[in-house]
Order: sequence, then C-alpha cells, then structure tokens
Amino acid sequence: MPRRANSRTALGALIACVLLSLGITSCHNFPAEPPGTVTFVIETMPANFDPRIGTDARSQQINSLLFSGLLERDASMNLRGDLAERWEALDPRTYVFHLHSGVRFHDGRALTSVDVKFTFESIMNGVAGPSGIVQSPKRGAFRVVQAIEAPDPSTIIFRLSEPNASFPWSLVRAAVGIVPAGSGAGFAQHPVGSGPFQFVSAKQDDEIIVSRNAAYFRGAPQVERVRFRVVPEAVVRALEMRKGTADLELNSFTPDMVPVLARQSDLAVTEEPGTLFSYISFNCEDPALSHREVRQALTYATDRDTLARTLLRSQARVADGPLPPSNWAAEPNLPKYGYDPARAEALLDQAGFPRVGDPHTGSRFHLTLKTSTDSLARLLGEVLQDEWRRVGIQLDLRPLEFATFFADITRGNFQLYTLRWVGANNDPDFFEYAFGSHRIPPAGANRGRYRNPQLDALVDRARVEPDREKRLALYSQVQQIIATDLPYLPLWFQDNISVHRRRIDHVSLGPGGDYDFVAGITLK
Repeated sequence: MPRRANSRTALGALIACVLLSLGITSCHNFPAEPPGTVTFVIETMPANFDPRIGTDARSQQINSLLFSGLLERDASMNLRGDLAERWEALDPRTYVFHLHSGVRFHDGRALTSVDVKFTFESIMNGVAGPSGIVQSPKRGAFRVVQAIEAPDPSTIIFRLSEPNASFPWSLVRAAVGIVPAGSGAGFAQHPVGSGPFQFVSAKQDDEIIVSRNAAYFRGAPQVERVRFRVVPEAVVRALEMRKGTADLELNSFTPDMVPVLARQSDLAVTEEPGTLFSYISFNCEDPALSHREVRQALTYATDRDTLARTLLRSQARVADGPLPPSNWAAEPNLPKYGYDPARAEALLDQAGFPRVGDPHTGSRFHLTLKTSTDSLARLLGEVLQDEWRRVGIQLDLRPLEFATFFADITRGNFQLYTLRWVGANNDPDFFEYAFGSHRIPPAGANRGRYRNPQLDALVDRARVEPDREKRLALYSQVQQIIATDLPYLPLWFQDNISVHRRRIDHVSLGPGGDYDFVAGITLK
C-alpha cells in the first residue's frame, strides 16, 4: 500500500499549502464596487451568451439571469410557468401556452408569441452567427416539433409529430431563453433578454457585468449590478473573498477551503443539498475504453467512498447514476461498484490488457484525463493517478483553459474528461440527450460517442409514453443499461455551497446549482 499512502501525503500537503496561503494572508475588508454591486467570482468564462447555443454550465447559469423561458423548475424540480401564465396539452401532440401580458425585452420591445416562435424555429433550423448559419446543439430536443403557431400575441402552440411526455422540460428557462424575433449574427456579443438582469458588458476571461432589469415582470431584483469576475484558481478566489474584493461564489472552492473561510467574521456559508452530478466520461470510440470491462474496471479501481469523505469532506453523496435519488424516475436497485482493485485487475485481464513485464507492477496501457483548471478536478486527477496505477494503468493529466477544454470534449478529442452536470440531469429525458446515438455533438451532449440500440429504443418509447408508471419501468431499464455499460464513471452528487459576505442576505440556493438565487438576494 505504499503508493496509496504517498498519494494521501501528497494530497495532504497540497491542502496544507492552500490553508497556509489563506492563513497568512492579511484580511482587509474593502469593497471593490459601489454598495449596490455584488462581485461574484466564477471559475470560467461562459462559452456563449446566446441561450440557443450555449450548453456549458456557466453559459446556462448566466443566461438564466438574462433571459426568460416559457417554464421553469421550482425548488422541488417540478415545472411551473415563467413567461407562460398557464399551459395545457390539448392532446398528446399539441401543447398550448398562454403568455403573461406586458412583458418587455431589455430594449423596451414587447415580448410576444412571435418572439417565442422565432426562438424555437431558429434552434430547429439554424442560428445566425458571424460566419453564417450555426446548427444549435439544442435542436435535437425539438426534432419532434412539426409546427409552431402564434395565433395571437399571447398564445403559442407547439404541434408535435408524435407524443412526447417530456417535451415541456425542453422549454424551461435553464434550457432555452427567449430572444427577440430577428436576432442576427452579432446577438451573442450584445444579448437582449427579458430576465431579471440585463447584459452590460463582457471581457473575455476577465468579467461579465449585468445590471438589474427595473421593468422585470416578476419584480426587479434589489441588487443594482452583478459583476461576474473570472478567477480560474480556487486559492485566488479564496484570497479575494478574504480581502473583501469579492462578495459571493457558488460551488467553486475545495471542501477544505470552506471551513477556513467560514471562520472569518464577515463571511458566511450557505449549504443546501444539491443535484450537481460529477462524473468521468469515457470516449467509447477509444481502442481501450470501447471495452465495457475496461470501463467497469476503472470504476472498481476508484475509491469513491473515501474520495467523497476526504476530498469532499462528506459534502457529497456517491452516485450510482446521473439521476438524483430524489427524482421520481430514479432506480434505487442499480449495480454497485465498491472499491475492489482485485476485481478491476481481473476485468482488465479479461478484456485482453495484461500487465507488460512484471505481473504485479507492469503497466497495461496509458490514458489521458482532460480537466478544466479547477483545483478540485486536478486534485481528483492526482488521486486517480495513484489508484489506477495500482491496477496497471498509467494516467496522464491534462488541465486546460475551459474554452479549449470544452471544444476538445465536444469534438471527441479526449480519452477521459471530468465535468459536472448542472440541472440537465433532473429529468429522465437526460438519458436520451446525453447517451442517445443520434445525440453526438452538435446534436446533443453524447460527447463520449456511446451507442446502444437497446437504449435508443427504450428512451424513444419512454418519450411517447403518457402513463407515468409505464415510463418509470422503461427508465428503470435505461438506468440498468447505463449502470452496466458505464459510458460515465459516476462520482457523486455535491451539496450546493456558497461562501458570501454577511452583508448579503436571502441566499436561497436551488438544488440544481444555478444562479437564479441572485435575483432574490438582498443587501444589508
């Protein structure tokens, strides 16, 4: 067990360095902005401010503040109206939405059903971009839409080619925000929505500034302005919080940093259970990772219980699959992959990857794990290097600036990557979006190129099945397939944790880890 002990020592040393850096830094409480401004530190720059295009977590989190959707999720992850005052299904193929009156875009234009129609038709047919028409990665969710009608300014009708029980989930604000009709090629550089905040400016890899929408139809936020500062390093974000040059963050610190920061008198911590799903994705077209036995072996070789307890300080629950356990469709009886290096070695031998040279210390093959520059992802990678080496797999780590990282994984230019799902995994239709054979980017988020005709058939049946109990049975089979094939190595569901200045009140975090709570905070 010497390598494992050395890994823990190295990990402890890294954490100690972080704590020392925090401890020796002087604490000066001086605000960097006027009193009505909140400085929110984030890890990465959003990839795209057009809500029809941006699919990375940061884009969807900030776009959700700038744009309104037809629907939204409540704290229990049930659907409720946003722009839609009410809606009904006339039949399994026809959905009718009635819009709130008096809603205006940030530039003063009235929002009508024509804007809703334009938004979804451009997702389906192509979005105007600087270099021509761009295919939206979200268009797959609307392939069953046969026609969209706007019979009057406050009514929008979706006619589907086939029944789709999950269709309303595709219309939530976090998935698609409504843009003005006729939005052209430069829209992402100057986005105009109808949400609680309006876009002011953005500097690449530096900051995004938004100001409150005083005419927001659901009530203007109290906060006058939010400055999202891009600070990739967790230690630097922590120092900014201690100095007083940052006011707020969400889920961006390693678990060891949180209690240190909580000891500072002008800082507070809000923690609530979350559905943020952390995972490692396998490239199923890779010569080694295309073998199910190899994917299972890597899962057995990962001590997730210990990682959740030590690396995350028990601020997470080990996951058996992507759906949160509280979800109505979650299957509780999935295969378990406890830490079992001997089982991992047997599976690797079975897959045809014996150790080369010494039967106990020889290497089987090399893999590369791509990550963002997030410090927790890098710490995770360092522990995996040690754990996987023990079963004969050499792991190289490749931390990348987020735009490069996301471009690589979208193109399939990876063997392994680690990331989190924020919100999208709260509806079982996620399985089709993330694992459907026809959902390889840009048509969806099947970045690992996983293909399984049986899964495709099951999710197709579940999508058109109106009976909830029958859908539940179909999704149970889907989850059994995913838990056996393991296109993802499921890690854990993390709690949502925000460190913020005590002058910020009413920090009510949603389970999905979004930024919508910013619209409700108050300043003392």
